Amino acid sequence: MKTIVICSGGLDSVSLAHKVAQEDTLTTLLSFDYGQRHVKEVEYAAACAARLRVPHRVVDIRQIGAALSGSALTDDVAVPEGHYAEDTMKITIVPNRNAIMLTVAFGMAAAQQADAVAAAVHGGDHFIYPDCRPAFTRAFQVMQDAALDGVAQVRLHTPYIDGSKADIVADGARHGVPFAETWSCYKGGQIHCGRCGTCVERREAFYLADVADPTEYDDPDYWLAALAERGA
Repeated sequence: MKTIVICSGGLDSVSLAHKVAQEDTLTTLLSFDYGQRHVKEVEYAAACAARLRVPHRVVDIRQIGAALSGSALTDDVAVPEGHYAEDTMKITIVPNRNAIMLTVAFGMAAAQQADAVAAAVHGGDHFIYPDCRPAFTRAFQVMQDAALDGVAQVRLHTPYIDGSKADIVADGARHGVPFAETWSCYKGGQIHCGRCGTCVERREAFYLADVADPTEYDDPDYWLAALAERGA
């Protein structure tokens, strides 16, 4: 399948890009600037595109992002610390973010005569983000089949939808992903903070997958305290 991968530059989407490049035909990496707290991830997406020798498109939807206020990812709201599965992490929701990005991606796929759009949503996202859940992806496919009826047939490819973050790390390792060249931290400092939800989830995933974590963290052991706090 000729496939466009939505790539933020994070561990999940870069792993997906490498997977698609080896298993299908990767045509483009697509990133979005929606006014997020930092765009450091996008630099890693660009590096991934260069490494895989495909075009990298960045779509500016900052005006749309500005209308989706209230998230710690877009507003001057403190990024919560702790495990990703805590209720406090719901402040990182950007309403309809995936729905908006996927809609743009499907239009782009139709224009480019691509067969699929791939997104790296996974089981660990389901608790917090409604537009990462299987029910959403199924409904989105139905909606796009209607929206593109007679124009194009584009498949939503979500190979990690039922898996965990650890499964993605294991799959990324099988596909030779240079994990040090991915960015997860919501805080966007010089190195990963080790304390925000994505850092804790990232650190835990490498441990569960039994894969060496090359990431430099400001607080490399905080994830253990976060797990203990939630009784994991």
